[in-house]
Amino acid sequence: MQTQDAVKKELDLLVKDIPSLIKLSQEKDKRVLAFNERYQSWYTRSIKLVELLGSDRLSEFVGYYKIDAKRKGLSAGTYCIQDFIMGIGPALDFLSGKKPFDEANLVAIRIFNQSHILEALGSRIDSVLADVTGHLLSEIEDAELEAATKLVRISLRAAGALAGVVLERHLQRVAANHKVLPSKRNPTIADLNDPLKNKGVYGLPTWRKIQRLSDIRNLCSHQKSAEPTEDEVKDLLAGVNAIIKSIF
Repeated sequence: MQTQDAVKKELDLLVKDIPSLIKLSQEKDKRVLAFNERYQSWYTRSIKLVELLGSDRLSEFVGYYKIDAKRKGLSAGTYCIQDFIMGIGPALDFLSGKKPFDEANLVAIRIFNQSHILEALGSRIDSVLADVTGHLLSEIEDAELEAATKLVRISLRAAGALAGVVLERHLQRVAANHKVLPSKRNPTIADLNDPLKNKGVYGLPTWRKIQRLSDIRNLCSHQKSAEPTEDEVKDLLAGVNAIIKSIF
């Protein structure tokens, strides 16, 4: 949640900077240096958020700023913010003595378009960061299960205990996703299994499977219990892998 709040705050600050950037682009006496400094900083910060929240809008966002290497000439349609920063502008018409287009006005339009992209991405913050978090946690779970699998040759108890930790943490995350409030502050697999079934997150067959996995995990974790067998620990590893891949 802290990360989401920080991203929202940064996005709000970038959007609020738009009017001052537009104003600088219109001030003919000092606009080049002042605008260049402010916009370059703004663009660098903005593009990071676009990459994170809207990769599908990235090329469009960059296009308003960056010169197209394939363009044939300078026109109102091809003029971009980078031209303005580099001091490039349209030549005066030989007959009329006027510019074919107002580059400052075009820059303002390009910045407005970029700001609209940023504003639209605000609605994606929660879902994108949740996806990123979920992906990272899934990678961690896979790595821990792989480590547990290697431990089977060394210590069945250690392998089973580690797999049990993976399952327990995963069910805690599932409970949080579904707003299931367990009775204990640090709930175990058994503490989570009943509430999740009662909430309808999964049915009786899965509940029974998790109960069985919990029993094997306890067998591995309690030194005074009977020794777990290799088949039991392998069943635990396979079962945990199936649960973390299917219950969210």
